[in-house]
Amino acid sequence: MTALAKPQAYLQLMRFDKPIGTLLLLWPTLWALWLAADGPPDPGLLAIFVIGTFLMRSAGCIVNDLADRNLDGGVLRTQQRPLVTGAVTVTEALTLCGLLCLAAFGLVLLTNPFTVALSLAAVGLTATYPFMKRYTHWPQLVLGAAFSWGIPMAFAAQGGDLPPALWWLFAANLLWTVVFDTQYAMVDRDDDLRIGIKSTAVLFGRADRALIALFQIACLTCLLMAGRAFGLGPWYWTALLAAAGLFMYHQWLIRERDREACFRAFRHNNWFGLVVFAGIALHFLQNAPGR
Repeated sequence: MTALAKPQAYLQLMRFDKPIGTLLLLWPTLWALWLAADGPPDPGLLAIFVIGTFLMRSAGCIVNDLADRNLDGGVLRTQQRPLVTGAVTVTEALTLCGLLCLAAFGLVLLTNPFTVALSLAAVGLTATYPFMKRYTHWPQLVLGAAFSWGIPMAFAAQGGDLPPALWWLFAANLLWTVVFDTQYAMVDRDDDLRIGIKSTAVLFGRADRALIALFQIACLTCLLMAGRAFGLGPWYWTALLAAAGLFMYHQWLIRERDREACFRAFRHNNWFGLVVFAGIALHFLQNAPGR
């Protein structure tokens, strides 16, 4: 192994070359930070959450690969992961995961005790999710909770409390996560059925598109309720219309249930998160003092 091979394997283990997961985790956190601060948050707090999102997503990927290291070899998409090929050992993966979690916890310590307490639940969700696919067809719900936990943490860090309205945002993001991770699971469905891995894609079967559509409608409804609760204006409602259009495009992509098309739909959800964030940010920009 060359001198550069090991660092490259570590980066691959952290999915550094595949930032889509970090972006999907980051967008709802940014939604929450802007809403909690009634506009752009404190730059220091923003940096803490952006860096922390990257660190925890990386740690979560390592936990997932450790849990699935004896299964990933049987799935076409995951056969070349470092723990499967031996490029990274279990001990090395555990060490790297521990360092990432320590770095993330160090960032949380720069906030307040309430946020620190909430961060412990985030660690629990991150560690639990990878094992859920063995026991339930709804691991996407656990992932949804993990991907949504940055929302209450953002409100706690910014204002020190959890206003009831945030839970509309939390519910919307949980539902959205079920949507995009079911699309992701559709890519692996044939392999998962063969090796006994559970997922919503396996559970839904041929009803997958219809049920994804129901989750998409529920997600948009919760975002609408969040907008009303936070008093958002025309920019936000326009963004939700655009977001609905993106959901319709994703339905078109997965219409034949083709692996590559389903994966494109999953990746394209990044634009959904960006559009919703743009609606929130533009609302506060338009209503900033002095405008």
